[in-house]
Amino acid sequence: MRPRLALVPGEPAGVGPELCVRLAQRAQAASLLVLADPETLLQAARAIGLPLRIRDPDAEAGVGELAVLPMPQAAPTTFGRADPANARAVIDALLLGARRCLDGQAEALVTGPVHKATVNAAGIAYSGTTELLATHAGCEVVMMLASVGARPLRVALATTHLPLRAVPDAIGREGLARSLRILDAALRERFAIPRPRIAVLGLNPHAGEAGYLGREEIEIIEPTLATLRGEGLHLTGPLPADTAFLPRHLQDCDAVLAMYHDQGLPVLKYAGFEDAVNITLGLPYPRVAVDHGTALELAGRGLADPSSLSHAVAVAAAMAQASSSRSTTER
Repeated sequence: MRPRLALVPGEPAGVGPELCVRLAQRAQAASLLVLADPETLLQAARAIGLPLRIRDPDAEAGVGELAVLPMPQAAPTTFGRADPANARAVIDALLLGARRCLDGQAEALVTGPVHKATVNAAGIAYSGTTELLATHAGCEVVMMLASVGARPLRVALATTHLPLRAVPDAIGREGLARSLRILDAALRERFAIPRPRIAVLGLNPHAGEAGYLGREEIEIIEPTLATLRGEGLHLTGPLPADTAFLPRHLQDCDAVLAMYHDQGLPVLKYAGFEDAVNITLGLPYPRVAVDHGTALELAGRGLADPSSLSHAVAVAAAMAQASSSRSTTER
């Protein structure tokens, strides 16, 4: 049986709807249920000149079809112009997709890009889908981006969207240990890696150079890694970020933990931006998102690259299958 995935296109005025239409044009590794306004999907299909048939939520959609759980919008879609009136439908779709995963009606959640400014303009407090889902599930999470192309790479983050001057204060022993435990558990449970090898970057240049360039490595990172090694985690580091991504180092690890956003993600995106996906670790279900924005300027023109969404579906399906296999083995 193919895994059942809940798919939320995201901002209706962006490229999400047409990427779903493109996805429908070929067979997928999973059975997809799209949570969106059916008229927006049909409008996207007409705009880019591709066939689309809307099926009932319980249907097994074929090529050129999408099974859709209707999430009616308050206002018609104008591609390229995000309307705050439709923000509630976007948030409701995300929460319903998450609820279906928690209830066992879907095995993973795939999400398209959401326009943060538009959601907040509607009076809905929203800092990001990762934070929304973590609050909804009541758990701690870790953001990991993965490139699944010719040069596969997984980079998780100890901190996410913070000003650079706030990063050192946000890295403490407790939080760092929590992030590494979540990462280790997810690699075992969602990626079927029996003993994950995790490379941990230092915070400072040259990983602090024995304290001459900063003491965070000595006082926070190294003691945390020592404690976790005692728990059985396979960790290397702290490593200098400027050499940790050399091929000879990456061949000996399954994932890298970077201390902050722009320490690790530029390398991953250079390795293959079109092949990158955003994965939320720590949720009770797999969640994979595209690694691009709403691209309002491209919406409805048939120019958007569907690669990231296609990869997101494939990765989510593989994660769901790995989780299912692990559960079956444990029983």
